[in-house]
Amino acid sequence: MLSQKVAQQSLRRLAVQQPYAMRWAAMNAASPATIAMGRNVQTRFTASTTNNQDPTKILAQQRLNRPVSPHLSIYKPQITWIGSSIHRITGLVMSGPLYLFATAYLASPLLGWHLESASMAAAFGALPLAAKVILKTVAALPFTYHCMNGVRHLIWDLCIGITNQQVIKSGWTVVGLSTITALSLALLY
Repeated sequence: MLSQKVAQQSLRRLAVQQPYAMRWAAMNAASPATIAMGRNVQTRFTASTTNNQDPTKILAQQRLNRPVSPHLSIYKPQITWIGSSIHRITGLVMSGPLYLFATAYLASPLLGWHLESASMAAAFGALPLAAKVILKTVAALPFTYHCMNGVRHLIWDLCIGITNQQVIKSGWTVVGLSTITALSLALLY
């Protein structure tokens, strides 16, 4: 009911605003004589093939001709997406061992392990200097990169430094500063 009223109103507006449009549509409509003689019927030639192939093979062949969706292997490596990937990886690298150690620390009294601070400090102190530096670097590098890249993302949230050239410069700056900071933290006593 409502749709009929809407259609009637739109036809009335069209007839009032554009009277020639209504006449043109009426003039181009097929006349009864044309319909009776069959001159308004569209004809097409049939395209039939004698295809006796298995439909699953046809589908498999069509899939081979489809374009391949983009993958990381076809893109040129850029600091923007590599930095974003490393940011996520460093978050996982830091949180995984934290949860494992926290669980082991809570279960240590039940299992008889000595994971209290004094025994951990004594075990770390007994390591050779090279092992200490390597362990501290391995622990500090994900931390410093994740922190500095997080600050970079916070600056981007303020819409500062988001042009392509600034993003590339800030990406390499974060890599350099986090490496220098991690090494300086690892060399501390």
